[in-house]
Amino acid sequence: MSIAHPTQFVRGAWGAEAINVKIRDLLLGALTVSSGAIDAISFLALGKVFSAFMTGNIAFLALRLAGASSPGAVAIFSSMLSFGVGVYVSTRIVNKSRDGLWPERVTLALGVSLIAHAAFVAIWFASSGHPSGNVAHVLLGLWALAMGIQSAAVRTLHVEGIFTTAATATVILFVSDISHWSATVAERRRFASILISLFIGATLGSLLLVRAPIYAPILPFALTAAVVATAKITFAGANRPPGENLQG
Repeated sequence: MSIAHPTQFVRGAWGAEAINVKIRDLLLGALTVSSGAIDAISFLALGKVFSAFMTGNIAFLALRLAGASSPGAVAIFSSMLSFGVGVYVSTRIVNKSRDGLWPERVTLALGVSLIAHAAFVAIWFASSGHPSGNVAHVLLGLWALAMGIQSAAVRTLHVEGIFTTAATATVILFVSDISHWSATVAERRRFASILISLFIGATLGSLLLVRAPIYAPILPFALTAAVVATAKITFAGANRPPGENLQG
């Protein structure tokens, strides 16, 4: 007896695909909220450096080389190098992914990023939410590692203009599609939701840091964990050919 995937009970294959696309977009939005919160907290509490927005860090590095006021070099390099390591690790994980709406190895990579998130939360709690300079560099490295993993994993999904850790490409495509009206309604909605999610994440991260700093990093950790759990349940086996369904 074949064990059916839950989406097979939706009316027809197109209905199942539409629901899975909506779930994927919601998960991308949740990851974007997470990265927005991370960058806000990183900038405000960890030395005015970003953990996800590498364009800003490159600009900070240039300012420092020019002798202008800028964050410390150790903080900048800690974030940038860790982000690069995260991208490398994630790419090694997802390179063997099968084609599909959300390959299982994307979920695996995001699961690995949770290790860095959990380590961050543990160290943050140990320092009572007020890390010293050296500890802040470690925290920056952990979050940048997680964001690098997330960025490379999301890239594997091949959703145009969506990176979850940066908004420049999304803004370009969103405005271009409005001016030419060439994208579908779903694509415009997706672009808008990512930009709104980034704003919401930065706002929530800032509010938590101001009003309940000890709990601030729990938000991105919880969101990423929820994404991993939801993806595992929703997309497990969904990308397999019909002949590979479990038999019993």
